[in-house]
Amino acid sequence: MTAAAGYFDRKPTSSIRPGLSTIQQSSTLPGSPHTPQRTISSAFSSPSASYRAEDDALVFELGTRHFSAGFAGESAPRCTLGFGPEDARRVGDYRRWQTHYKRRTGGRKSGEEWGQDYELWRMDLRGIDLGLVDDKIERAVREAYTKYLLLDQKPRRLMLVLPPVMPHPLLASILTTLFTNFQYSSITLLSTSILTAVAAGLRSALVVDIGWAETLVTGIFEYREVHHTRSTRAVRTMSQEMGKLLSQELRKVQDASDVAEVQNGQEEEANIVDLTQCEEVMGTMAWCRTYEQSRERDTTKEQTASASPASGSMMPAALSVGASQTILQMPFSAFANPVESALFATNCATQDVDDHEQPIHFLAYKALLHLPSDVRGICTSRIVVTGGGSHFPGVKERIVDEVNALVQARGWDPVRGVAADVRRERLKKASCNRQVSTKAPGVQKTTEYTDEPDSEARPVSAALANQEKDPVQEKLYRDQAKTMKPQVSGVVRGIESLGAWAGGSLVAALRVKGIVEIDKERFLQHGLAGASKDPEVSVVPQRQSFGPGLQRGTAGDRSSWTLGAWA
Repeated sequence: MTAAAGYFDRKPTSSIRPGLSTIQQSSTLPGSPHTPQRTISSAFSSPSASYRAEDDALVFELGTRHFSAGFAGESAPRCTLGFGPEDARRVGDYRRWQTHYKRRTGGRKSGEEWGQDYELWRMDLRGIDLGLVDDKIERAVREAYTKYLLLDQKPRRLMLVLPPVMPHPLLASILTTLFTNFQYSSITLLSTSILTAVAAGLRSALVVDIGWAETLVTGIFEYREVHHTRSTRAVRTMSQEMGKLLSQELRKVQDASDVAEVQNGQEEEANIVDLTQCEEVMGTMAWCRTYEQSRERDTTKEQTASASPASGSMMPAALSVGASQTILQMPFSAFANPVESALFATNCATQDVDDHEQPIHFLAYKALLHLPSDVRGICTSRIVVTGGGSHFPGVKERIVDEVNALVQARGWDPVRGVAADVRRERLKKASCNRQVSTKAPGVQKTTEYTDEPDSEARPVSAALANQEKDPVQEKLYRDQAKTMKPQVSGVVRGIESLGAWAGGSLVAALRVKGIVEIDKERFLQHGLAGASKDPEVSVVPQRQSFGPGLQRGTAGDRSSWTLGAWA
């Protein structure tokens, strides 16, 4: 029995819980041979487990011609998909990868607008099939899930980046498609202009977004849109001007009869070249002159090329019309004309331009004029040019220089014209005469100063008197200057940005609660009609007084939701 007791004391069975002394001895003595327990991390627990946290949000950006998707916290989207005819083929249709495949070329169909087949939507919804828009969005999201994001259908948060102005039927259709076909618990709507400023590291800015169909100019102050205006001069207008230029050169090279056969009876119809060929030429050869080169070109009409040495060289451009292919030899300076005529209206006078097709630099200048003086000083030094049209060489610098020239020439006076100039000169003369008359002759002659007031000096009106200094305000300014960095204000300056998607990724990674956060159940129950009409809903919990019988809700709980800027 003694041997048996010693055996059980030394090696207890599995049914007997070991004591503290046994555990301490086992930690000092070498253990028996057994398979050690592995500390398996959650990232590699099973082949089906995701390497990404479950609550990571997705960031989608929907534009007129593209769809970008990716994860929050990343600097660039995982994929960018288009909505062109080549991207809308059936599953298993691989004709475009064949050796002798030729895509459809030539002019557009009768009654079809320029680039209509490549757009997801237009602001004018009278000829838009919203059901087809829903199908395209669903297909693009599923393709991003299966090919690029590699995710399963689980409830996730979604940050949806949209333009600041959208029709309500289109917005309701997009939200219904995403809520019904995918498992999203909530969707947060974010504006492209604000996210562009966030991606540039700014709280206030003047965002110039050159898109496909229109250019949006938005004044932002402390992450709020204070002014918004737009123009139809954008990339679509630029592609039309490029198509006209290439069609004119192509008509000079080809036979007139062949061109007439290709045009199918439309002799004066705009372009022989289609949109795809125009975009290929624009992506490789389109550029913009600088402000000095454009002024020099305007003063010397004989020079058709700019001052750069490479502008006079001939560049080849391969175009195919029908079954034939033609290589055009054009000067490099000619590829800058469509950009300038489309964005800056160099081919027409300023008085001949309508309000909806203002040049971009005039649009930015007028947007600054409509801002308050303090906001204007901050936004002038923070001009952010973004969008697809800003990627052409020289466009950003040209816009900033044109705005600076307008400010130097006109100042911040919104009134223009000959009568306004005459009135301005009269006011200057009257102001100078009034200042001279207020000075006393005795004060001008003597150089001695006394504390006694001059009885002969005339009283100065309150409008012309200097403002009295406030010592308290000056002390506050001095204390504020010690702790804050000096801010650049009142100087025309351009700032680069990473884009709207990068700003949305940054906001989603910081887990910032958005103003426009749409819950799935509330939206499917009421739709857009369930949103409150107040666009200024705060997500910060407010202090409220509760009477007897009222329950105190949780912090940040909102009984209703709002559409914010989209209301």
